[in-house]
Amino acid sequence: MNNSKTKKLIIVGDSSFAEIAYEYFTFDSNYEVVAFSVEQNFLKKNRLCNLPVVPFEQLEVTFPPQEYEIFVAIVYTQLNRLRTRLVDTAKKKGYKLASYISSSAFVWKNVEIGEHCFIFENNTVQPFVKIKDNVILWSGNHIGHHSTIKNNCFISSQVVISGHCTIGESCFIGVNATLSNNVNLGEDNWLSPNVVILKDTENNQLYNISANNPSKISSKRFFKIRE
Repeated sequence: MNNSKTKKLIIVGDSSFAEIAYEYFTFDSNYEVVAFSVEQNFLKKNRLCNLPVVPFEQLEVTFPPQEYEIFVAIVYTQLNRLRTRLVDTAKKKGYKLASYISSSAFVWKNVEIGEHCFIFENNTVQPFVKIKDNVILWSGNHIGHHSTIKNNCFISSQVVISGHCTIGESCFIGVNATLSNNVNLGEDNWLSPNVVILKDTENNQLYNISANNPSKISSKRFFKIRE
């Protein structure tokens, strides 16, 4: 573990995840966190963790993109849309996106990891896994060999994704959920805690523990997403 601070980081967000991200980047990475940022309409505090909280819209004025990187510490709000939008805006501003991989995670040497990912402690990521962009792996998951997690997903804790699975874009997988081997999870799927998925799913499905069939209410309708 190398904690020499060679890069400067701004964390977008002021929630519990933002505070957690500050801890991990500060004590388990080569990033120095210098500020937090939120959109002007949600700016409720001037300081967090003894650092300034600045408006996201004006960020590049004080913190030029040539000198600072960004991590967007937003969870699965709006089926990951909020985090994705802020990530895209940061890139348009010219910022490089930071990632964090815990020194206590097991990530095999040939795993492919995209930009803006956060992998917590005690994750096991087996050989030939591909993790695309803007993916959060909370603590203690098993990501089986030859599986792919596509862009903008949030995997909570103690999830088992077996071998040769594909997780579609913008999915949320709840605590203790399990996917059997060779399963393709459609885009925009919401899996509540303890759900077991044994076969491929369609896009835009919401599964809960009461049954292994999708809810009559689609995931986008549940989150009031209009596209």
